[in-house]
Amino acid sequence: MGAVPLRGCKGCIRVFYLSNGGATVISKVEHELNEEIRDKEIRLIGEDGEQLGIVSSAEGLHIAEEKGLDLVKISPQATPPVCKLMNYGKFKFERSKKEKEARKNQHVVEIKEIRMSPGIDVGDFNTKLKNAQKFLADGNRVKVSVRFRGREMAHTDIGRDLLKKFAELCADVATMDKSAKMEGRLMSMFLSPKAQKAGK
Repeated sequence: MGAVPLRGCKGCIRVFYLSNGGATVISKVEHELNEEIRDKEIRLIGEDGEQLGIVSSAEGLHIAEEKGLDLVKISPQATPPVCKLMNYGKFKFERSKKEKEARKNQHVVEIKEIRMSPGIDVGDFNTKLKNAQKFLADGNRVKVSVRFRGREMAHTDIGRDLLKKFAELCADVATMDKSAKMEGRLMSMFLSPKAQKAGK
């Protein structure tokens, strides 16, 4: 049996009963299937990509039913429109699997923040440095800030030197994309991870 869409229901969910006996629910119909294809003529492509010539949509549907496949319009803008014989349920499943895999492999770049004071001790400095290096190695950007309190505002050069030293110690894994800038009582710079070399 071919596709049986719910008619007169623009924009709502449609259920398609596929020729292999299964059913698929599609909230946004991307392709016209089976009986939905009403063009006088179509250019038909076989399941393996072979050109089957120009036929009527009724004949294309008949061929699809004989093979236990679906007739799917893949190029509606072409003249005549191009339709392909395929197992549409399997096609949707494989495409959604590929999309899920692609999303899984995407890395979302975050901006991590490291805050210090001008009088930070060596131990704390090294801990924050290690954290920043880990964030950068994971592919994230890092905002490094020095916060000045009270009289410390008279010695902003100490904060600038601190940030410069921090950037130098991260130079193996990062580049400074925004140098130290004063905003209110906060002096900040941005570090970005270096592009990984091929083979690493």
